[in-house]
Amino acid sequence: MKVKNAMSRDVEFIEPDATVQAAALLMGEIDVGALPVGNETSPQGVLTSRDILYRVCSAGLDPTTTIVRDVMTGHVHSCGDEEDLEAALDLMAGYHVRRLLVRDEVDQCVGWITLGDISRRLLIDSAIVRDGLAELGRGAGSSLR
Repeated sequence: MKVKNAMSRDVEFIEPDATVQAAALLMGEIDVGALPVGNETSPQGVLTSRDILYRVCSAGLDPTTTIVRDVMTGHVHSCGDEEDLEAALDLMAGYHVRRLLVRDEVDQCVGWITLGDISRRLLIDSAIVRDGLAELGRGAGSSLR
């Protein structure tokens, strides 16, 4: 399976000059654990909830005045949308990251793939899981009568 079949296409970027508080609010609104920093053609890094916890909160910095650029992870790893999921997993494992930006053939950011996206796709495509869920569904229906 290709990365483009499992990735999230809606990617919200945060500007590097935004405050950490603004980034945290956006992360909460869209229910994500990380935001790429910059824009689709020029990603500058990534800000994760872990970055906020360790580089802002535990350091005693003020999230209303600390800017994203000062606490973000300076490099964002990426893969191609035509790569196999296995290749994306290998990259994640090699870099010890949970997410990758996805780029198209002209190096434009077209998505974001996370371990959660991959595991959901693999579970959905698993005949064993599908059959088990179907069996549970049949069992649950009969016990309600």
